[in-house]
Amino acid sequence: MTYPIYQVDAFTSRVFGGNPAAVIPLNEWLPDTAMQALAVENNLSETAFFVPLPERDDADFHIRWFTPGIEVPLCGHATLASAWVIFNKLGWHKDSIRFTSKSGPLGVRQDSDGWLVLDFPNLAFEQQETPATIRQALEAAPDTAYFVPNDTNYMIVLDSEADVCAAQPDLRKLKELGNQGLIVTAKGDNCDFVSRYFAPGAGIDEDPVTGSIHSVLVPYWAEQLGKTQLNARQVSKRGGVLRCELLGDRVAIAGQSAFFMEGSIQL
Repeated sequence: MTYPIYQVDAFTSRVFGGNPAAVIPLNEWLPDTAMQALAVENNLSETAFFVPLPERDDADFHIRWFTPGIEVPLCGHATLASAWVIFNKLGWHKDSIRFTSKSGPLGVRQDSDGWLVLDFPNLAFEQQETPATIRQALEAAPDTAYFVPNDTNYMIVLDSEADVCAAQPDLRKLKELGNQGLIVTAKGDNCDFVSRYFAPGAGIDEDPVTGSIHSVLVPYWAEQLGKTQLNARQVSKRGGVLRCELLGDRVAIAGQSAFFMEGSIQL
């Protein structure tokens, strides 16, 4: 069988920036083992798969995401990339797309300026003592961390953007967290906040731009800064820019996309 495949750089206006995602539209699901093998072969932080749901009144597509190591419950940049493919390659004429996923309903709309806006959940977080594994992996880690149970991540807050940029966690030690990742964040110098994201146990040493972590970053920084509209940057080597808004129990996460390539795979 032949299947189309696309690669899109998400949360950037230029190719070779942001976070690359592979997108594979399907008419029906492949076996999980095949989708996981494709994610390994693509060797990107995420490969997204989706199938149409013509029989559903409440959703247009079912979407799933695989890293080279595991299937994940939520992914922002590969959802953004998938929406770009649907809007620009698959002839979608509506101004929004409704996905269903392991994290419930997700939406994407296209604004007049070309930015795509993700409608994602507001994820709860719990303050707790920083796990010893994180303290051992990053000397600058504070005593307090935040655990995100619905996205299996920890978040730590550093003193400055410079500290986030300079962070060099021991990835071999962080891998002991298993499928859990580490969000490192601080108030931004020229934006509201910055972040980086590490998940070596899930097959991602450092993710260039991670839309889904903003489901917890936005509510955290909205409370800290006393505002609901926030400009964010992920300060990885490739980097990315996000426009965010806290909307009660939902979070709007907007970004641009740059198309890189398309082709086909043979299975």
